[in-house]
Amino acid sequence: MCDILVATPKVTRDNIMLVAKNSDRDPNEAQILEVIPRQKPEEKSVRLTYVEFPQVRETYAVILSRPWWIWGAEMGVNEFNLAIGNTAVFTKEKIPEKGILGMDMIRLALERTKTAKEAIEFIINIIESYAQGGNGSYEHKMLYSNSFIVADPKEAWVLETAGKNWVAKKIESVYSISNALTIEDDWDLASESVERLAKKSNFSFARYFSDWFYTHFAHGKDRRAFTYRKLKENEGKITLEYMMEILRSHSFESYSPEKGSMKDICMHYGGLTRPSQTASSQISELGKGMHWFTGTSLPCLSIFKPIFFETPLELGEKPTNKYNPNSYWWRMERFHRVFQTNYREYIREFSKQRDELQREIIERARRLQKKRELVKWAFELEKEFVEKWEKLIVPGRLPFLYGMKWRKVNESARLR
Repeated sequence: MCDILVATPKVTRDNIMLVAKNSDRDPNEAQILEVIPRQKPEEKSVRLTYVEFPQVRETYAVILSRPWWIWGAEMGVNEFNLAIGNTAVFTKEKIPEKGILGMDMIRLALERTKTAKEAIEFIINIIESYAQGGNGSYEHKMLYSNSFIVADPKEAWVLETAGKNWVAKKIESVYSISNALTIEDDWDLASESVERLAKKSNFSFARYFSDWFYTHFAHGKDRRAFTYRKLKENEGKITLEYMMEILRSHSFESYSPEKGSMKDICMHYGGLTRPSQTASSQISELGKGMHWFTGTSLPCLSIFKPIFFETPLELGEKPTNKYNPNSYWWRMERFHRVFQTNYREYIREFSKQRDELQREIIERARRLQKKRELVKWAFELEKEFVEKWEKLIVPGRLPFLYGMKWRKVNESARLR
């Protein structure tokens, strides 16, 4: 499950394009945050997650956040300030078990296109020429179509699909998507199949293709309603900090993870009815070329750090679905899981100090000091912050059933 927000230069305080995403995955599905420079591949094809795809002579530099086992990415940005994120959408169209994941399409588009319009045309060509599909989960079966937000400094688009059917709309002010189709009959571009269907009266793309059962229980409509309302409420004043606030939000306050739901934007794992947890987050200021990633789970317990194309990341060993203290993602994840055992006791003071630290990092980034030192300093600052709080926290006892669920998750990750 995921949520993506975009605000165009018309409605942001600094007149820049802002794109933000929370990537929700299974709780042990660590994400790799990486900077990949321009490359000139010698191979004629590239192995995606499940299939081979024709390679190009040169690929552009990208910053990606991707599940540890997937070739593609949940979200990312390229050297031309083109940002793309996707969400799973559940439709009546049958999705093959072997195909190109929406995440693979993101990486391919970021490596090969320069503008939002060029990117959606590229993704549309994949959807029409190949089969979108493949299992999107490592631990269980999850087949789905995709929705995308695609933005560059000047232009943003939403592209929604159902199998080989698709519609696209240019975004003029604000928009958000979650795990539900949003476009009714107000698209700017559409596949020939949709144009034929639209000749019928009262045709709605979202209503016609949505699978009611999975869409309902994913609560994508509820989360989308929340994020869209928050964006509309602040039109003309939307900032980086406001996007962070939305990504860190929950459906109720004072929040407690065991009582959370699929309606939360910052999603905490809760078992069968809430199998996902926010695994990583991104916010890009496309007009400024500033890109902020947590590279860790749960933005309410994380700091957004600036990432640059010129600066290699030093995050230890690449994570997998097993606990590794030498991996930055798992180092932070261990702390997050301890914190959640006594969340309500500490979250108010933690949030206050987190926000102070976040402001310090943003202010220093605004002064554009040496990029390599800035990135290293931001990650070190978060590590020191976590180490301080580890000494302060007295772990609590989770409610019995909720605790059982987490014990199983931790045992699967070999986390003691």
